[in-house]
Amino acid sequence: MKASEALLIYSFWAALLHRSCCQPYLRLRPSPSDNLPIKDIIEHPDPEYDPKEQDMDDRALRKKLGSHFDPQFMSVVAPAQVNFSSPDPLHRFKGSGPLPNELKKLDLGETPYGTRLKMGKKARRKFLQWLWAYTYCPVLYTWKDLGIRFWPRYIKEGNCFAETSCSFPEGMYCKPVKSVTKTFLRWYCQGWSRQKYCTWIPVQYPIISECKCSC
Repeated sequence: MKASEALLIYSFWAALLHRSCCQPYLRLRPSPSDNLPIKDIIEHPDPEYDPKEQDMDDRALRKKLGSHFDPQFMSVVAPAQVNFSSPDPLHRFKGSGPLPNELKKLDLGETPYGTRLKMGKKARRKFLQWLWAYTYCPVLYTWKDLGIRFWPRYIKEGNCFAETSCSFPEGMYCKPVKSVTKTFLRWYCQGWSRQKYCTWIPVQYPIISECKCSC
């Protein structure tokens, strides 16, 4: 494919994406917030609101959480602080999985000038693979300490790499489009002083599970 042909295709693709970039891939309805990842909770600083040693029985808490305990995303002890996906921006050039339908349906022959470009199947396949690799948005996982008032205390949280643009020309960034919900136990207190009553209650915590290039 000649440089002039490639330039025309790039221009067409950019115009096509910018016409539709404001149409969301999926309406997010996570609980308790539409903003992912969840921001840190502002905790009451008084240690009287912390669970005591007798409240931290591992066997009893595992039984209370039951089948919701997911060792892939939860940990009782501090895990090794390593990224499960590389934050290197070049990582997105390693797009994995099948091509998205919006790329498969992309008409690479049309140009902004109303003319048609001839492109063989091999050239089309290579270009679409390059395009998918460039716009690929992996989920970056890191372990997060939720504090003593959550059990399990550590969660593997997902983030979208958004430090650089994922589109050509620039202007679009990796954003969350899907999330999964995990159930944790939260130490919750009611009342004050000696009238205070505290117990473990189940709470749902959304985790980003998919990111896409969007405006």
